[in-house]
Amino acid sequence: MKKNIISLALIALLTMLFVLSGCGGQTAVTTPMPEATAVPAVAPTDEPTAVPAAQPITLTDGLGSAIELAGPAQRIISLAPSNTEILFYVGAGAQVVGRDSVSDYPEAALAVADIGGGFGELAMETIIDLQPDLVLVADITPPEQIKALTDVGLIVFALPNPTTFADLMGNLQTVAQLTGHETETAVLVSALEGRVTAVTDQIAAVTDKPLVFYELDSTDPNAPWTAGAGTFIDTLIAMSGGENVGAVLDGAWAQISIEELLVQNPDIILLGDYTWGGVLPEDVAAREGWGGLTAVQNNTVYTFDDNTVSRPGPRLVDGLEAMAKIFHPELFE
Repeated sequence: MKKNIISLALIALLTMLFVLSGCGGQTAVTTPMPEATAVPAVAPTDEPTAVPAAQPITLTDGLGSAIELAGPAQRIISLAPSNTEILFYVGAGAQVVGRDSVSDYPEAALAVADIGGGFGELAMETIIDLQPDLVLVADITPPEQIKALTDVGLIVFALPNPTTFADLMGNLQTVAQLTGHETETAVLVSALEGRVTAVTDQIAAVTDKPLVFYELDSTDPNAPWTAGAGTFIDTLIAMSGGENVGAVLDGAWAQISIEELLVQNPDIILLGDYTWGGVLPEDVAAREGWGGLTAVQNNTVYTFDDNTVSRPGPRLVDGLEAMAKIFHPELFE
């Protein structure tokens, strides 16, 4: 059963990632959703209040298409978990009328209509009935689904996959512009940038960097999958003061043999497949041949919330902080 679950996890992870963490569990700090801002009371007046007309919004999306809206979108469908998290984070949660089947964060998103997608077909009739004025897709959205949406006259905006934190902040600002939440999002972006800087400033003087193996899927324990160079996981490990074992492999997402893993001999193992497959440190210790690894011998194998590093949304900052605390706990007491 566990192997089947982990196999599904690999499909989930690689589908999302191909286009872009002591023992017993490391819990990442959850990025709080901003609370609704109270509307101040307005003194009554005899003068009519002029309501400014919505200004057209024209932006170029991640696919190079120029998208025009008459004003901020009010009925939005999200076709990626990262997009859903961003929409709720910038304060546009009440404007989301539909979300893909995989979107499960924040909890409030589960109350939104499920329109399929993820690893299945879109419920096109439901989507049309919801009358969205914007469908927010991502790099993981299959081209045929995008075509099906545009063929029925829907406005589709593809949010590009970020490769840096600057890209991520740009995505937040783009979604804020599309939804009319630019002012509050500017404050949120500033806070996120401050958290990133707080980590990188602490790590800047670190010279003793642990060698880290990030496990994505261990269906085959003799050749587990990991994140290679150029991935956001690789970037986060480096920014957190570690060195990524997977950086020596060919390809963004690759399998590493147990023989090569023994040669690399990581100081720390992060079990991203705990999130999807329930893999625990004791499972790793029980694998044939893995007992010779330094991380296993020193009990530095940790469960890790993979959603904080595989979904390119605001929780990437949570992932950065969680990794830094594992790699250099003395700096974050």
